[in-house]
Amino acid sequence: MMFTIIIVLIVSLVLIGVIVNAMQQHKNRIETERRAEASKQKAIIENTEVALKAAEGIPFTQRLLFIMKRRILIATKALQNTTDDPNRYNQQIKGVEEELKAIDIAQPPPPEEKFKLPQADKQVIQLIKGIKTLRALLRAEFKKGRLESRVFLSEDKLLERLQLRANVDTLIRRGDIALKKEQIGSARQCLEKAIGALSSQPVQDEYIMARKRQLQDKLSDIENNLKQANSEDVAQRQESERNELDELFAEKKKW
Repeated sequence: MMFTIIIVLIVSLVLIGVIVNAMQQHKNRIETERRAEASKQKAIIENTEVALKAAEGIPFTQRLLFIMKRRILIATKALQNTTDDPNRYNQQIKGVEEELKAIDIAQPPPPEEKFKLPQADKQVIQLIKGIKTLRALLRAEFKKGRLESRVFLSEDKLLERLQLRANVDTLIRRGDIALKKEQIGSARQCLEKAIGALSSQPVQDEYIMARKRQLQDKLSDIENNLKQANSEDVAQRQESERNELDELFAEKKKW
């Protein structure tokens, strides 16, 4: 009898150990998933805020600002669900909700002419990265079903245009700097790249056509200057050779 009781106790202890271990593993798995979800939502918030800050210099629409702020709000609420404290992110949620209320999505987009390329190369790189990130985040929101097709296409097209302007203006600036340093080959390469970027656009509107004419005129000036410089160089070499021949075949003076 005693032996049976001991066996039962041992089996019971083993079962209890297995159950406790399973419960602990389940708890650890839940905690790991909670931390992973929290990290994911924090990354969404951070990436969106960084993209908005990097793109401060571009004239994007209030509707795009609303879309990005709403993305932050959704992620913050999801982050709230990963914590044991139900009030931990209340202040952040309230702040973003107030920002969303203040945004007028019906406001027309600002004119592209407002776009000015930053002076520092580092700022230019950050701005272009910001535009690319905004386009990626916009696409992510569309894939999640939070945007209508027409809204996505409209906003993405505006960002694409701003990205084009930033790339073209950067190439023009680099070309001008190369010209000042008399680096003709580099200047010509920059202008050709800018023309190629404009020519690749499916819709050749007034801005693109005007920009291409401007760049082609600059390129023609460079080509003409090169031809003139080459002609002058050839003329100088011919004159030098002629002088050498004249000296070689000139009658020698008798002493």
